[in-house]
Amino acid sequence: MVWGFRKPRSKFGRWLDRQGMEQEEFSKSSKVSRNTVSKLCNDKNYIPSPKVMKKIMNTVRKFDKSKTMNDFFEI
Repeated sequence: MVWGFRKPRSKFGRWLDRQGMEQEEFSKSSKVSRNTVSKLCNDKNYIPSPKVMKKIMNTVRKFDKSKTMNDFFEI
């Protein structure tokens, strides 16, 4: 079963879905709170603090080295 089916997702949330990774798994890997990861996946306008963004992008690049902050966030 796919969680979040037909649920509005941010660019980050869609990327996480395509990777087949759960929010909880990403949260543990990145050392970012589960609530923050949930907000990243569901709120298209949410932009995390620079410290949190660095943790997120370091973890994302473990899976896809070509990704940049601009792929997920309107900065």
